Amino acid sequence: MKKEKDFHHELATRKYGKPNPVFYFIYWFACRFIITRPFHPEIKVIDKLSDCKGPAFIIWNHQSRRDHAMLVRAAWPRRINFLAEEASFFRSHLATVFKLNRIIPKKVLSSDLSSLRAIREVIKKNGVVAFAPEGFATVFGDQQPIVPGTGRFLQVFGIPVYFASLQGGYLSTSKFSKEDRPGKFCTQLQLLFSPDDLRNMTPQQIEDKINGLLHHDDYKWNKEHHIRYVSKEGMCTNLSDACYRCPRCGTEFEMVAEKDYIECKHCGNKATMDEYYEFHKASEDCVIPESPTEWVHLERQAIIDEIRKDPDYSFSVKVKLGYIPKDHLLKDERTSEVCGEGIYTVDHKGVHYKGTRHGEEWSFDLDYNQIYTYPSSVMLDIFSTYVNEEYYDFTPEYRCAGKVTLLTEEMHRYHINKWKNFPWFDYMYEGKECGIDLKD
Repeated sequence: MKKEKDFHHELATRKYGKPNPVFYFIYWFACRFIITRPFHPEIKVIDKLSDCKGPAFIIWNHQSRRDHAMLVRAAWPRRINFLAEEASFFRSHLATVFKLNRIIPKKVLSSDLSSLRAIREVIKKNGVVAFAPEGFATVFGDQQPIVPGTGRFLQVFGIPVYFASLQGGYLSTSKFSKEDRPGKFCTQLQLLFSPDDLRNMTPQQIEDKINGLLHHDDYKWNKEHHIRYVSKEGMCTNLSDACYRCPRCGTEFEMVAEKDYIECKHCGNKATMDEYYEFHKASEDCVIPESPTEWVHLERQAIIDEIRKDPDYSFSVKVKLGYIPKDHLLKDERTSEVCGEGIYTVDHKGVHYKGTRHGEEWSFDLDYNQIYTYPSSVMLDIFSTYVNEEYYDFTPEYRCAGKVTLLTEEMHRYHINKWKNFPWFDYMYEGKECGIDLKD
């Protein structure tokens, strides 16, 4: 009798070392001459990774699905073992490439001892491990704060840490579209921490320095550089996934974003966007933020205020539940297969699901010690998380993943605040409670 394939078990028992040199050369060649070529890449290496003969980490501000190609080029000829979201290993178009490149799976935003063991294996073999300290790619165009504990993690290993600063990656491949938008993609690689630096700094000092370097907004960056990005489907397509609240009338989920325009169906507030990602108001009485990130900041502030004013605040949406099968890979670039449906709710106690899974009733409740945001999926039409170490996708009946993400983050900061926002956004919380330690 033929033994049933178990892709989860195969991944859990996989051994790790440096990528195969022959395949990695092919990978580098593809990155150099195919993958990055349309983006007019600009790569500046201040400190050569090849000068480091032993193990090292590379961390970077994760902007897009094309970041890996820029890092491979910047670090060449050193071979990199990337960390990647575990769920991606079960997608058929990525599985073989990930295996050959010895990419390390990581359950994003959760404790994962198997990934730690894999990192140790690579480091013992004088390898280079690359990971994004935020844990996932930027959702809205500006960076998220790093995962708490990153400073201590780097201290434990005590090896050189290099930082790759990326600009233009989000504008080239945003969360609203699967298309690549040729323009410009810049990378700068330099040594960030030596082993002595890590020994002489506190974990908080390490994290503060990383957070300072992560502070980047691609839209603001392009206002200064004025680079043209070419889109065939239109610059505003699906932009309402993030810009869901009208800045003039405050109505939510009435924004329509198609081709080169975004418009509120409720009050007519409208703007177009050009190929430099600049908004242009349709008329003088329209109220349009300076950029999509500024738009999202206004939405975040509205949520911060609303959940503090309403102790019974609750947001619910009907969703389809997706899971990762064990006996076959996901095809057609899907991230999961539908296994049920139900109601997903975010309130002051946590996030909740009540519905079905595999034909049976199923529910869960996660408090804000267990969840503070969501791993960034391919696009902003779904959100996902781990429940009892199992990955699940949630596809809402209308496109509200942007709000669910902001709402969950701000509920965590209101009640727990272990994952703090950047200090330069403190103005959003001025005069407001933030964190359970500040409550009576």
